[in-house]
Amino acid sequence: MPELPEVETVRRTLKQLITGKIIKHVTVNLPRILQKPDDPLAFAAELEGRTFQTVERRGKFLRLVMDGLILVSHLRMEGRYGLFDKDEPVEIHTHVIFHFTDGTELRYKDVRQFGTMHLFSPGEEFQVAPLNKLGLEPLEEGFTLETFRHALGKRSTKIKPLLLNQEVVVGLGNIYVDEALHTAGIHPETAANDLKKKDQELLHQAIVATLSAAVEAGGSSIKSYVNGQGEMGLFQHSLKAYGRTGEPCLKCGTLIEKSVVGGRGTHVCPKCQKQPRNGGASSTGNTTKSRNHTVKQRLDGANK
Repeated sequence: MPELPEVETVRRTLKQLITGKIIKHVTVNLPRILQKPDDPLAFAAELEGRTFQTVERRGKFLRLVMDGLILVSHLRMEGRYGLFDKDEPVEIHTHVIFHFTDGTELRYKDVRQFGTMHLFSPGEEFQVAPLNKLGLEPLEEGFTLETFRHALGKRSTKIKPLLLNQEVVVGLGNIYVDEALHTAGIHPETAANDLKKKDQELLHQAIVATLSAAVEAGGSSIKSYVNGQGEMGLFQHSLKAYGRTGEPCLKCGTLIEKSVVGGRGTHVCPKCQKQPRNGGASSTGNTTKSRNHTVKQRLDGANK
């Protein structure tokens, strides 16, 4: 599933491609994509004549802003948007087509058919599902160390599934949680309330650094992800933990191990990310000074 860096990259490319375009009419080939309204005729009627003004993002959701209307779209597993000339052949699994007055078309393709679309009046989208319960945006100014600590609270949940909870921090999925925890030197099974203040600080820094670097690289093309212009991301070439089972840790040389945490495949360095003892606080096996130096090196690397 596309995570924050991939959705942000799609947002940026779509903004360039469709801003100012006027919808002539809409074709819906798979009605179940539509959530609000769920009637294809009503959906198309509301969009006819609207102009795309910009494209924004909230967590893993796209917000396609039009004059008097907001389209909230979730790509789910393999949804993708692309701009085409109207005479180009329509690919299989193209479920929604926005026909523009200039002869181009914005096409939504989704092989897995899990994507969703909601239409809202401006401002309404933040009051109801799916956006009303989303947590902190990790690349915005409001994502401070203090707001992060408050979001973690005193929860006893393991830190990995907690970070995957979109009501805590948005946009983090399996790839970037593994990467951030590896950078911070924290084992994914560590209970959130066992994190020391320094652990929280290092994890906060690692989340921001990892996501920022991934956005700069255009996201990670692990499976089928491409941006709105059909281009692959490059961050998969910079991954330190995710997908590197049996390969040496780039810091210490210990082989990366894979396990299941919270029902998700999880990649760790058993030396850099010491497993907590009896559910207690995480220990790295290094002194605090040495550990902080190691993490600082990783953060510097993520920001390059």
